[in-house]
Amino acid sequence: MSRTDLGPVVSSAHLADGSFPQISEFEFGLTLANNAFQRWMVRAMATAGHPELSALDVLVLHSVYHRGRAKTLADICLVLNIEDTHTVNYAIKKLAKSGLVQEGRQGKEKIVSTTGEGAAVCERYREIREALLLRAVNELGFEPEQISRLSTLLRLMSGQYDQAARAATTY
Repeated sequence: MSRTDLGPVVSSAHLADGSFPQISEFEFGLTLANNAFQRWMVRAMATAGHPELSALDVLVLHSVYHRGRAKTLADICLVLNIEDTHTVNYAIKKLAKSGLVQEGRQGKEKIVSTTGEGAAVCERYREIREALLLRAVNELGFEPEQISRLSTLLRLMSGQYDQAARAATTY
């Protein structure tokens, strides 16, 4: 039996019955990758010493640590493409309570920066990532350009989903 006899590998066959079944394959792969990525972040951060953090907390912490500059809530939400600012604000409060970030002011604007402990945790996470994930991925034999092209495709597709979400809102 060939692959075409089985149809595309999807989670919802009724969605693959449309004009572009490969998008359903993409969505299933994206779902699996997203769930695995979130599980990885939580477990890697637990190994780094903070098992209380959710995947969103980890993303926010790394975003705040990025390039060593303080960030605003709007900056973090924009970079991570998160619409619900209250979820990011809650993550910031949780990270502050854990001693990993600190809140401050720059003029009238509230800013967030990592503490020394937060920076150390991000660096420990990076070491764990290098040892457990990147070495294993490197053994798969992917060329760096392949990963870059895949990353570009994911960013482009995120724009299509954002546009479709706007259209659905006005439908």
